[in-house]
Amino acid sequence: MVQSIAAPSILGHQPIYGSYYFKNVLNKNSPSYLSTSIGRWPIIPSVKSRAIELNKRAYSSRKRADYLERIGCGLVGAIFELEGVLIEYNPNLENQCWSILSREEGKTPPQGFVLRRIEGMKNEQVISEALCWSRDPRETKRMSIRKEEIYRSLHGPVYTFRPGSEELVNSLARHNVPMGLVSTRPRKYLEAGIRAIGLDRVFSVVVAGEDFSRGKPDPEMFVYAGRVMGFAPERCVVFGNSNRTVEAARDARMRCVAVASCQAVYELGAADVVVRRLDEITVVDLKNLADVEPDEFEFQMEVDEDFL
Repeated sequence: MVQSIAAPSILGHQPIYGSYYFKNVLNKNSPSYLSTSIGRWPIIPSVKSRAIELNKRAYSSRKRADYLERIGCGLVGAIFELEGVLIEYNPNLENQCWSILSREEGKTPPQGFVLRRIEGMKNEQVISEALCWSRDPRETKRMSIRKEEIYRSLHGPVYTFRPGSEELVNSLARHNVPMGLVSTRPRKYLEAGIRAIGLDRVFSVVVAGEDFSRGKPDPEMFVYAGRVMGFAPERCVVFGNSNRTVEAARDARMRCVAVASCQAVYELGAADVVVRRLDEITVVDLKNLADVEPDEFEFQMEVDEDFL
């Protein structure tokens, strides 16, 4: 006995002898599959009904892909430091600035252990608390401005990307990952630096020295950046190049990627990830660090029947 003379091409599978099973897309309250037959010949659903079902499935697949892409990247924020992370940085210039300023002010030049201690701190904080040169706000402000002028003259107007940093920034921008920039530098110098390397339109938030009162290891600068970006601390990943940054990120309850630009890799072991180049990090790594999982949003997908 011949099973069926019907062709399976447009239906996608072989009809069953005496009956045909198809998905009911017209009435969701009825059973998902119906079986109808007349004698030994199958009743085949119309081409129009099959086309409607295929279009619906294709639309649902596209919508689901767009949804997963949105929740995958839109709920992670990347917070970058500039010097030693995105651009080349020479820490000796910073030490020279303090030595020159101390001679101009008639102060004792800071020793090596003091210079290591003040790494990442704001200028005013260094002058008043670490060096104890003055506690007068006007004097600390004046010396802070002068120190930045000295640094500007020593550094010059040329800024150079670190290897791999431009590639990561471009990759995050393509995937619509929000990015912020933090620095203890004054805003006018910070914005001039990012304009020089063409990143002035990349960052949604730029946090400069005027926006917070205390530098690293205090987490204030990172907490402020995360709040302005609209992210919970657990959804932020900080990119820095020192243990002071790692400590501040930990205190802010954020993840940290340390770039071994000024310190050895083994010295940065407290960070979540240590790299030599930023292009060693991918968007997938970023999402894994921030613990972004589709399961967290499954309840929204269950409400929308198109995702089932």
